[in-house]
Amino acid sequence: MVHTSLDVVDEKISAMGKALVDQRELYLGLLYPTEDYKVYGYVTNSKVKFVMVVDSSNTALRDNEIRSMFRKLHNSYTDVMCNPFYNPGDRIQSRAFDSMVTSMMIQVC
Repeated sequence: MVHTSLDVVDEKISAMGKALVDQRELYLGLLYPTEDYKVYGYVTNSKVKFVMVVDSSNTALRDNEIRSMFRKLHNSYTDVMCNPFYNPGDRIQSRAFDSMVTSMMIQVC
């Protein structure tokens, strides 16, 4: 399901082309709905892709809340990448990043 969603992300990015670089909104929206799950996507300016899988029965989450969660995740990811002690390509080992992701997962459940 996530692999299929990544194909949709690539299609959306190629359809947007250069407009994606000029655009401030990087949220791709709903990528792949199934009976059990909904898959949402987000891509950064540097082409890092975030995918979020949410239970379809969770009707409390609106599109604006998903967008907000992606922005929060992107900001936290940027903080990790800007850390001078982080080596690009290494596993992310940040307590702040882990706690932010955990709090988002608790919020969704």
